[in-house]
Amino acid sequence: MNAAAAVLQFAVRHMGIIKVIQVYPSAARALRVAAPNMAQATARALVCAAVMLLSLGTCVATADSGRADKSAREGSKSVAKSVDASADEFARYFKYLIKKQGIPGAAYVIVDHDKIVAMDTYGVRVKGKKEPVTLHTVFRLASVSKTFAASMAAVLEHEKKFNWGDKVVRYVPQLSFKTPALSMQLQVQHLLSHSSGLTPNAYDNYLEDNRPMSKILPMFSTIDPHCKPGKCYGYQNVLFSLIEDVIQKATGVPYSRQLKERFFTPLKMEDASLGWESFMAASNRAAPHVQTGRGWRPVKVEKEYYLAAPAAGVNASISDMAQWLKAQMGFYPDVLPPDVISDITTERVETQRHMRHRIWRDYIDHAGYGLGWRLYTVGDDRVIFHGGWVAGFRAAVAYSEQRKVGIVILMNAESRVISDLTANFIADITGHGKLMAAMAAARK
Repeated sequence: MNAAAAVLQFAVRHMGIIKVIQVYPSAARALRVAAPNMAQATARALVCAAVMLLSLGTCVATADSGRADKSAREGSKSVAKSVDASADEFARYFKYLIKKQGIPGAAYVIVDHDKIVAMDTYGVRVKGKKEPVTLHTVFRLASVSKTFAASMAAVLEHEKKFNWGDKVVRYVPQLSFKTPALSMQLQVQHLLSHSSGLTPNAYDNYLEDNRPMSKILPMFSTIDPHCKPGKCYGYQNVLFSLIEDVIQKATGVPYSRQLKERFFTPLKMEDASLGWESFMAASNRAAPHVQTGRGWRPVKVEKEYYLAAPAAGVNASISDMAQWLKAQMGFYPDVLPPDVISDITTERVETQRHMRHRIWRDYIDHAGYGLGWRLYTVGDDRVIFHGGWVAGFRAAVAYSEQRKVGIVILMNAESRVISDLTANFIADITGHGKLMAAMAAARK
């Protein structure tokens, strides 16, 4: 397999057969060398053999580059058709599960490289009212907001505004653990990778009581990490949000303005915003719903986690999220350069307990966390993923690193069905599961 992939890499670098890699992208990652003096006819013969070895189809060794390019194009079309088929099956699965669970409103988008394959909505913004969810209805993204904060921080870090290894106390001097020397070990990168060493969700209960960050930070002086920063995983919202202070002090520009100028505007995310006030000002917004004995009930939009804006403060429509997904997969390099994407998707800490997630455990071989992103190994591919959950809303975004196919789902209800939908779609497009089998199981 390695020899076959090496020949394919040679073809791409020296013969211009770019489409081959689109059909089998892992070959591009797997090899870094190619024989520079190989005759082209010999190379083409080996390319054909390699393609056959990798089960990409058959070809006839020939010096006619036009025929080779045509073969590659046909292979690329077969991949696109597979994504279309998955999208069609997902549409049926989505509507079935959403209706079965009685979800008031939802939206999803499926993106293949830089193209929207499918984008659809379901239901109403508020249960009992007529206004439908549209492609521009704004939802709370909850913890999917972390993908924005980490991406923004990475852009600035690569511009040398600060360093990942900087001590957090340099920017947030009021932060101190019970043992002050331990707080001196906390680095900026530990905030965004949830590797501070603290107990998971430290002081989230104070966020839920709508206490401002200035009232929460002093509480950290009563606790210590249970492992050295950078060595173990513990999901945080309060500490994660300290990246806002880092950005403000390092650049002199508020986080909200950075998001708008560096992401929302250039990506044409016209409905996106940050914060409770902006959400409430949107005329086309979804209402949060919680489950009761009588079904889903609309509730008040709480400020709570909006007080930790980098962790859970972004609002967006499904149209916005289509753009964000394209950017994360590398198709807006002026906004998110390749080295930034590589940085935020480099594992900083293992998250082994996520191997036991009731849905993902059937598919993933390894779980870790980068900067603002969960990283799941699925066979020879990786799934870049994050979910979000605040009172009355759920959100999820995931994509295949190799295939460059991704999905975003937004809901105005706290339903776990979003995990079923996301994981089963990703399993289907990576070849590790079947949507039709998932639907059949759901019907039982």
